[in-house]
Amino acid sequence: MPSSHSALVISISTSIAICDGLNTSIFILSLFFSLVVIRDALGVRRAAGLQAKALNQLGKELNARSGLPYRPVKEVHGHTPSEVVVGCVLGFFIALAFCTL
Repeated sequence: MPSSHSALVISISTSIAICDGLNTSIFILSLFFSLVVIRDALGVRRAAGLQAKALNQLGKELNARSGLPYRPVKEVHGHTPSEVVVGCVLGFFIALAFCTL
């Protein structure tokens, strides 16, 4: 599944670039917003998901050894780099199609 967050922000940046141009402040703002969202989808959410997975595994082991109750935390999975790239390409072409029609 491609990253819908990446597709959305890239389509916004692409449509602003086509309609208003590359030398506008709104395009630069949308570009940096896109980078923040892509970084979040790629790195921060993925790292949090891996940490939650490790914490759940540790909790299960603790429960099995000592019998202490453990309630698992939610594992939020981030996107892989290929999912982010496909989302960016998809967003670019969707914006290109809508802006040129």
